[in-house]
Amino acid sequence: MTRRRGVPSVNPADAAASRRPAALVAVGILLSRLVGLVRQRVFSYYFGAGDVADAFTQAFRIPNILQNLFGEGVLSASFIPVYSQLRAKGDDVARQEVAGAVLGVLAFLSAIAVLAGVVAAPVLVGVIAPGFSGAKRDLTVQLVRVLFPGAGLLVLAAWCLGVLNSHGKFFLSYAAPVLWNACMIGALLGWGGTVSLPRLAVLLAWGSVAGSALQLVVQWRNVSQVLGAWRVTMSTRSPHVRTVLRNFAPVFVGRGVGQLSAYVDSFIASFLVMGAVTILNNVQLLYMLPVSLFGMSISAAELPAMASVTGDSAEIAERLRERLALGLRRIAFLIVPSAVAFLAFGDLVARVVYEGGEFGATEVEWVWGVLAGSAIGLLASTLSRLYASALYALRDTRTPLRFAMIRVALTTALGFAAALWLPTVIDIDPRWAVTGLTASAGVAAWVEFALLRRSVARRIGEVAISPATLLTLWGCAVAAALAGWGVRLLLGGVSPFLMSGVVLATYSAGYGIATLLAGITQAQAIAGRMRSMLRRG
Repeated sequence: MTRRRGVPSVNPADAAASRRPAALVAVGILLSRLVGLVRQRVFSYYFGAGDVADAFTQAFRIPNILQNLFGEGVLSASFIPVYSQLRAKGDDVARQEVAGAVLGVLAFLSAIAVLAGVVAAPVLVGVIAPGFSGAKRDLTVQLVRVLFPGAGLLVLAAWCLGVLNSHGKFFLSYAAPVLWNACMIGALLGWGGTVSLPRLAVLLAWGSVAGSALQLVVQWRNVSQVLGAWRVTMSTRSPHVRTVLRNFAPVFVGRGVGQLSAYVDSFIASFLVMGAVTILNNVQLLYMLPVSLFGMSISAAELPAMASVTGDSAEIAERLRERLALGLRRIAFLIVPSAVAFLAFGDLVARVVYEGGEFGATEVEWVWGVLAGSAIGLLASTLSRLYASALYALRDTRTPLRFAMIRVALTTALGFAAALWLPTVIDIDPRWAVTGLTASAGVAAWVEFALLRRSVARRIGEVAISPATLLTLWGCAVAAALAGWGVRLLLGGVSPFLMSGVVLATYSAGYGIATLLAGITQAQAIAGRMRSMLRRG
């Protein structure tokens, strides 16, 4: 087998086999994210970017601490590698024991955390939104207390996702949040315009709780089918359960440290101008769309596959390098144009998703500026997910923790400087301080990426995307952006939504054609599948 340094060759059968799970995850995420963007658009229509919007946005973040600490990321790193390995070996009794014990421990810890969150809501709001006061703070506390039980239900739904992913059933778990978002949209449409904004915020919070319950229920039947004969316990007698719990601790801390970065941004934003918290949240929703669709989908599909690899250390390293190389190239092919789109057409994206009602052209321009800052670290943060998955597959949960701590320290220091100090020094509009938060987080993401890549190289050998490939991708994306801007100038004063659709379609088609002409493998594979579909049709 011939390969260039850092670019292992990939078995075509493996490439085809890895595409289907990633595609299922991506489709599920796409559905849930699109409905989530619809939810946010309806939210923006009724709430705009005022005090009530800030209160709900910040309250929505606080219970998510629970979901993010105990939820999908932690279970993916600690539970899926052990469970997938047992399933690959055919040890049904052990895997059922692991699943039941992990659910029992998770439910117990979540219940305690929910109770503590409800009781300590005023303290939590004081920590994460110290800039809030008066009625704005009181409303935030009320909303936190309503939302916390829903976050506990989402933790259990994340356990369902871990089980189903390990059995190769990817679509349902990632599409289930559609129900959660749909319940919130129903609450907004049902009561929006008929009650005061603070009351609507409370009703929206209850809609979130109802959606969380539905998200759990819809997965439960499938989980019971794939598990077979099992029961919920809290027993830690099994060495496999103890392995999961040992891995859980550093991932739990690492996840907490990682989430701290987003909460530090929100903490700083609470001191900025009115609407800063809401704008930051809107940008993060757009930012997470490509991260989830392309980074999370590929990383989530690859983790069970990498964790199931067996053989001696050389064979395992070889297989991991192959899978990792393929995943990195696929992620870069999709993320590079996303980053360029944020920079070149962020206003068009924001207009399509958010503009209307209380959310006007000024807010759209604000979103664009902050979104451009987030483009700096988009590729790094997305590729880092796959490198971290490779370490998790090797049962190394401590290395990603160390690097996450470094990233958060950098994000905090750079964020304070870029948002609270730099704007006064260069005398710019205070609104653009939020851009400093996203840009500084991007710089920190590149540091974490470099550390993760070096650590993986030490374990299994060098795996990286060639500079020539990256330069080609960036060049194709910039060329497509120029074509999109040309169309934008030609269209002139047409309907904003029509312009957004035509320009973004031109950009997407231009990137596809440019990468195909440049000989990029991923573009050729997509073109080949499209030709096959046309012939069959």
